[in-house]
Amino acid sequence: MATLQSGAANPGSARRILALAAEDRAAARRALAQLGFREQAALICAAPLARRAALLDLVESPEQVVPALPPAELCYTLRQIGLDDATWLIACASEAQLAAALDLDAWRGWLPDLSRAQEWLRAIAEAGEPALLRAARALDMELLLLLLRARAQVLLRLQSDEDWSPPPGGQTLDGAFYLLALRPEDDLADLLALLRVLFQRDYWRYFRLLQAVPWEQGAEAEEWALRWRNGRLADLGFPAAGDAKRIYARLAPGELAQLPLPQAPQPPAPAGLPAWTAVLPAPTGGEGGFALFRAIAALPEPERRPHILAFLALVNRVAVADEAPLGEPETMPQALRKAVDRASLGLEFLAREHALSLADALRRAPAERLFQVGHALHAKAAGAEAQAD
Repeated sequence: MATLQSGAANPGSARRILALAAEDRAAARRALAQLGFREQAALICAAPLARRAALLDLVESPEQVVPALPPAELCYTLRQIGLDDATWLIACASEAQLAAALDLDAWRGWLPDLSRAQEWLRAIAEAGEPALLRAARALDMELLLLLLRARAQVLLRLQSDEDWSPPPGGQTLDGAFYLLALRPEDDLADLLALLRVLFQRDYWRYFRLLQAVPWEQGAEAEEWALRWRNGRLADLGFPAAGDAKRIYARLAPGELAQLPLPQAPQPPAPAGLPAWTAVLPAPTGGEGGFALFRAIAALPEPERRPHILAFLALVNRVAVADEAPLGEPETMPQALRKAVDRASLGLEFLAREHALSLADALRRAPAERLFQVGHALHAKAAGAEAQAD
């Protein structure tokens, strides 16, 4: 029988657990349960997206493990499984994870993707009342308002109006506010479930939301929803778009080889990384691989972590600056490959120009500067190749 030794979470460990499950499912569940909740979450993140559902199905305490998943990784995993089939995982998600899922997956550019947000709302409603209450409290009022207004008209019955009668098809929870579907064929069950849980558990939020629907301006709500979203994404390590696009600032020819004085990297310090980073190629010595990772490997151990965090912050900047869909599972790997390619190109150039080792050049130049130099060199090479053709 195959056995599994408890150890560092990596793709190999995940494969061994899955291989053990094919032979003895109970043994695989016991082996996984021997790990701590965070270790189990790390093991799940180390597995390919297509295999995570099988691993999660072996978890004995999903209510403890799922909240330990980085927010973006939970979003990617739910996308891979399919929202309709993942309601049991959504039921375990924290408020922060649910808010992050919509922030990442229910926006297109500067505007919320309301059809996608509605898919999430339906799945959260299916996950049960506790998950729905967490989502209702985690999402900002403006996004809830836009979701509600996109599908229903809210009518208020005034007590002084004795001749008032409910509209045909109108639905109410309190006899005062009535919801009328904008499209007769639209089922408002998920919206009513959301309002019901607020009515029962957070009446002030319920009252404010329904009062706002007829009166709030849509453009103003969109603007504030974007501000709240940008703030939450910043907490996850994703900068605002204007800030992120600085990595593409044009460098004058004389600036290309400039190298700052030695300095310690100052990466942002989010409370938790939004995505799993175990898949980051491990820095190795030798001549192969990207120059940036070779340089990090050449540093003493205490110096490595700040540079790795600075690089991860750069990856987030690339994803935002390229206006990539942050909810797509391939976005961050693509941003990582671009970031390490351009930063390595810039690092090699600066090390060569100043007769420095890769490690010493890395000590001098921030990750953003390496990317800017590398991007300029890449664009120059691409332009020369286009002219040659």
